Amino acid sequence: MTHEPFNPDDHPNQSNLNGATVVDLDTARDSRTTTTQPLTPPTQAPEDDPAPVARRTNARDTSYEIELDEAPPADTMPIPVDLPDSATPASAPVEGRRPIIPDSLHRANLAATLRAAAARWAYVAGFHAVRSPWYAVQVAFWATIGVFRLVGRQLRWWWVNEQYVLLQQAASDNDPAMWLKLHKEGKATRRWRGVALFFQFIALTVAAFVVAALPWQGQAAVAAVLVPVLARYGRPAGRAIVSSAVVTRRYRKLNSDIVLRAYYAAGLGHPDKPNQQIEFGTAMAREGNGSKVLVNLPYGKTFADAVNAREKIASGLDVALAQVTISRDPESHRSHWLWVADADPLATPAGRTPLLACKPTDIWQPAPLGLDERGRAVTQLMLWTSILVGAQPRQGKSFTARLLALYAALDPYVRLDVFDGKGSPDWRKFALVAHSCSFGFTPSRDGDPLEIFVQTLRDLKADVQTRYQKLSELPVDICPEGKLTREIARDPKYGMPVRLVVIDEVQEYFDTGDKELNKEIATLLVYLVKVAPAAGVIVVDATQKPGGVGTGDAATAFTSFRDNHQVRIALRTGSWQVSDLVLGSGAYSEGFDSSALLPSYKGVGILRGAGDDTPTVRFHLADAEDAEKILQCARKLRERAGTLSGMAAGQAAIREMRDVLADTLTVFQPGESGLPWAVIATRLAERIAEHYADLTAEAVSAQLRALGVPSVDIKRDGKALKGAKKAAITAAISRRETTTR
Repeated sequence: MTHEPFNPDDHPNQSNLNGATVVDLDTARDSRTTTTQPLTPPTQAPEDDPAPVARRTNARDTSYEIELDEAPPADTMPIPVDLPDSATPASAPVEGRRPIIPDSLHRANLAATLRAAAARWAYVAGFHAVRSPWYAVQVAFWATIGVFRLVGRQLRWWWVNEQYVLLQQAASDNDPAMWLKLHKEGKATRRWRGVALFFQFIALTVAAFVVAALPWQGQAAVAAVLVPVLARYGRPAGRAIVSSAVVTRRYRKLNSDIVLRAYYAAGLGHPDKPNQQIEFGTAMAREGNGSKVLVNLPYGKTFADAVNAREKIASGLDVALAQVTISRDPESHRSHWLWVADADPLATPAGRTPLLACKPTDIWQPAPLGLDERGRAVTQLMLWTSILVGAQPRQGKSFTARLLALYAALDPYVRLDVFDGKGSPDWRKFALVAHSCSFGFTPSRDGDPLEIFVQTLRDLKADVQTRYQKLSELPVDICPEGKLTREIARDPKYGMPVRLVVIDEVQEYFDTGDKELNKEIATLLVYLVKVAPAAGVIVVDATQKPGGVGTGDAATAFTSFRDNHQVRIALRTGSWQVSDLVLGSGAYSEGFDSSALLPSYKGVGILRGAGDDTPTVRFHLADAEDAEKILQCARKLRERAGTLSGMAAGQAAIREMRDVLADTLTVFQPGESGLPWAVIATRLAERIAEHYADLTAEAVSAQLRALGVPSVDIKRDGKALKGAKKAAITAAISRRETTTR
């Protein structure tokens, strides 16, 4: 089974909130009434009145209805034929009106409607056909029981059994006259009822002879009518002979009584105190697989109070915590939307990723992540962001980060760099498309994984610095705002493709055992997560240890690195403190705690920082087999577009030839505009020893001056020393690339 990839143009009713998109399936139900009335628990709440008229009652007269009713077919599989027919004017929605002719009966949809109906009835017929022998046995058995029950009923009717109570009462009252009178009336009644039964017996005997004289078709017709009637009479009450082909779930019916009870029990108001009543801003209505209503808290109560009382509200509603969703009302801080799901919405997986369609994606469009609590599609725009994914082991952390990487892989114009600190099989197939990659710390035929990682970070830093220089020099008609555009990123002459850097178990790279190397890696990663996204370099990191790594400068750098991610995804964590580290400070006080997710929720996490909403997302699944299929297709797309590069194209992981301009640019730390020749030589020798182990200040000066970098005075430690300006090196790189083109 294949899935079509998510296309935001196909969903006009979605709102894009700073990169995260939540598609609203029923925005029309969010309209509210113009006035609100205070509501206290009413004495009755009729089933057909979802929002009863407000009235004051004594607290002890309050009644609460808790009913289990048959659920409407909201969570059953919908018939996929109600599609808008743009060619038919009658299908256009009119405000406040339903279409006269349903969309499913329009000419364009009629064939699909008939096919769906035929498929449904064919399934029902097949279901019952397989069970028909068992149905026949049950019908025959209960029909026999029905005959005996009918005979017994007639005999009790003939014997006037109901008179026994009256006779017993007359005997108990020592009233012989009444007893004799009842006895005589009973004898008379039995006499004429016996005559009636005699004629019934004669009529049944004659009917039996008539049926016996009929051909077998007639006898079968009589049996087809009579036997089911007798079986219906003979079976116990509440027991069905023919089972249902489709089981409709039962759900807890939500009404105003239950909501009021929950909020008053949570201490958010009081039914009898002045100005402490809960109000409803809208009528209670169905939305998706749940019920929604706008709740107005008493004056002085805030949205934060409702969020903090969410557990008590769930208890008062008698539902699971995951079924209760509280979202902010932008028009009032004391109001909020309460949505209660019919069943636990997080227990149902979101299903396979739509990327299995293996169609080209566009990194400039949001990536499909999964479904939120209400079953709405959740997407994430990856550009201009750095994304942190945190969770306990085996909760879906790597799978979630891999979803984003797979989306980027299907865009042949995105360059990928993939690193995995634990060296598991989760990421190894990305070698098919990755410009650079390494897994674990064990040397392989591709080289030392740690050297590949560090060199890639250096190259990324140099690339980011070069990009900013290039973008600032491009003409306004090509780069209007000095920012990377889709046209620039996809044009190979500019050499600035969108890049995605994925680092799983990122904490491992902060503790390599080499303090100097740890410091350099930490500095490079902090630089990338802070500066790189605005240059079109996306950073996605995953960790199971967000609390901190190492000591001293490395620990400080890790904290800075972690806290500078704009978008955070937290799957299940061990405590609310760890959840706050992943989601960002203040998440717990706002009611977002990933440690409250049940262990059974695999691949479920909280998405924060992507927009105004913070949904709990059921992420799509792409297992190892799915990922390999997608990556094989991604490689073919890159080969066809001519964008396969780096290690995926068979190039060596470590450059065989040195680039003194690019390498020198990588040794500059943030805030350094210039460096003396001696410092440049020392840093190059330490960081790229395979090329610069014996480099001297005079040698690097001669090499760079030959490439057009002037030797100027650099102030350092109160002295003026000869060296190079960072801007001059960047300019030399730009001139070289212009000449090459």
